[in-house]
Amino acid sequence: MHLETPKKTVNKSSKEVFDFLNDIKNFETLMPDNISKFEVLNEERFLFALKGMPEIVLQKKEQTPYSQLVLGAASDKIPFTLTADIVEISDSESEVVLSFEGQFNAMMAMMVKSPITNFIGTLSQNLSKI
Repeated sequence: MHLETPKKTVNKSSKEVFDFLNDIKNFETLMPDNISKFEVLNEERFLFALKGMPEIVLQKKEQTPYSQLVLGAASDKIPFTLTADIVEISDSESEVVLSFEGQFNAMMAMMVKSPITNFIGTLSQNLSKI
């Protein structure tokens, strides 16, 4: 299952956006209002939970300085990635697209599509807070 947010223009350079996202404690700023738990586990991992949903541990998987950061599920039970692609428009403006890639059976995909779409949409909208 592949989901993607529309391009979000952020009034920061690609370096500033990348550095913000690369510091995982900053993801708390981007989380939706219905977050019930957020905990930094180490420099590479954080745990979060939304009300009514199980806890999810995300960890850094790959990074390309100033253009891409890939986070993935720390557990192999539900394999997925959350990727931030950053394109510099100018010294003070960037475009960010968040994409979610997950391997789910058809039933699970149907159940999680809407909550995940809303979740990454909120993360994208909240990028204006950086």
